[in-house]
Amino acid sequence: MQAFPDSQSVFWKVSPWFWAGIAVCILLMAGTFDGIVASLLRTWGEKEEYSHGYFIPVISAYLIYQQRFKLRSIPFTGSWFGLAILAFGGLLSVFGRLAVISTMGQYALVICIWGLTLSFMGWRAFKVIWPALFMLVFMVKLPQFLYNNLSSELQLISSQVGVWFIRLFDISVFYEGNVIDLGSMKLQVVEACSGLRYLFPLMALSMILAIMYRGPLWSKALIFLSSMPVSILMNSFRIGAIGVTVEYWGQEMAEGVLHDFEGWVVFMGALIVIILEIKVLGIIRGDRRSLSEILWLEPETSADDELEKNEVKTNQAPLPLYLAIAMLIGIAVGNSTLSVAETVYPKRQPLSHFPLAIGQWIGKPSYIEAHFLQELKLDDYIIADYQKISSSAINFYVAHYNVQAEGEGTIHSPKSCLPGAGWRINSIEQVEVPGATVANQPLRVNRALISKGNNKMLVYYWLQGRGRIITDEFMAKWWIFWDRLTKGRSDGALVRVIVEVGQFDEIAEKERELQDFVQQAVPLLDVHVPN
Repeated sequence: MQAFPDSQSVFWKVSPWFWAGIAVCILLMAGTFDGIVASLLRTWGEKEEYSHGYFIPVISAYLIYQQRFKLRSIPFTGSWFGLAILAFGGLLSVFGRLAVISTMGQYALVICIWGLTLSFMGWRAFKVIWPALFMLVFMVKLPQFLYNNLSSELQLISSQVGVWFIRLFDISVFYEGNVIDLGSMKLQVVEACSGLRYLFPLMALSMILAIMYRGPLWSKALIFLSSMPVSILMNSFRIGAIGVTVEYWGQEMAEGVLHDFEGWVVFMGALIVIILEIKVLGIIRGDRRSLSEILWLEPETSADDELEKNEVKTNQAPLPLYLAIAMLIGIAVGNSTLSVAETVYPKRQPLSHFPLAIGQWIGKPSYIEAHFLQELKLDDYIIADYQKISSSAINFYVAHYNVQAEGEGTIHSPKSCLPGAGWRINSIEQVEVPGATVANQPLRVNRALISKGNNKMLVYYWLQGRGRIITDEFMAKWWIFWDRLTKGRSDGALVRVIVEVGQFDEIAEKERELQDFVQQAVPLLDVHVPN
């Protein structure tokens, strides 16, 4: 093991060739990821929950600057593992470009920064600044399917806690899923009210405070992790406050400037709670210092950092830095020469042509309201109730997407949508439907039993397209990526069939009816959902 000189007696400076190598790496990164940086700027400008992204690189750089005296006492030895991280990030960026997924490129940029920094600094210096580098993940948006699932869960939690708060004021209120009924007005806790616009910025601010906090690691972790429940509770309080003010002062309290002002107050209130938590942690630990002393706002200096009192040595550029330059050149060449697969739109018949008479089943078409269509962003759909003599009605829904990509529509899982309408999923499993096949393979579906009050329903649903039947939404994202990369296709459909189960009905009998309909309807989907 290499022995390092005493940190209090050696001052390390970086050689001109070292600086030149770093400059070349920065230029290569800028040229390779210019499109990704542009996508980040669009994300920060268009999505309020990511608007804090403008400040993250600046704050990260400042936090690294604060550590400059510690870094001067550590030799930069380089790290081979950093090259492995850089290679992974480069590969991710190439795949993201070929699959036209900018989110993948954004994460690749952050990973490449980590790998490059580790490759020329080495572990000992990297450990000093890793929290500041980790902060960069807060400038990148979540993958859309994770965002949708998280948003749906937060809508439900915020609705439940908000209703509890409203009832504290002896106000009669009823809610189903994310709809709060006050009698005089219905409040719908939509995506914009999920709390993500507070959660993401507050997590970033809590991370900054945790880095600056002078205390043990467990307290730093607590400061950061507490931002999540604090944000959720404060957003629930906001929804509850809107309900109370609407009850006493009218519907205008839930709209316009007042609605936005309440959101700003809630965010500032959540930040104050985090700051108070920091002060309480100090008291618990017996730390009586002021808040400005607890938070590390200025770089630490000491007499030993003065040049005239230290032995000066030079950090020569380590070999991993030169290899990182070669690797970045390879990544740049790969991104510029590999061609993006042309999007393929297979021929298909519109779902409006799907037959309403299937054997003895006769369908009655319905429609989806405009504001739901705007959220779903689907390209084609059918929703209809099919029934035959002496049987229950079967609700049949198919939502087709020509392209599933960022900025376009993506399939919304029923596991996220059903709870939002007040339905509770009692059980869910994967089963094969007897006698039903797709692309010469047995049809395997998600089988869910759901309930709302005394109402029960049996649901079959699956994802279909490109010759695949998929029941797992995470695997669905993988296959979208892979098929986009290899075939130029990301089209597909969500297929869902539902039968109501009465209080005195046998589930087995209702399931036989559902299976009979699926056996007859599925073969007719081939011309509407291409394999």
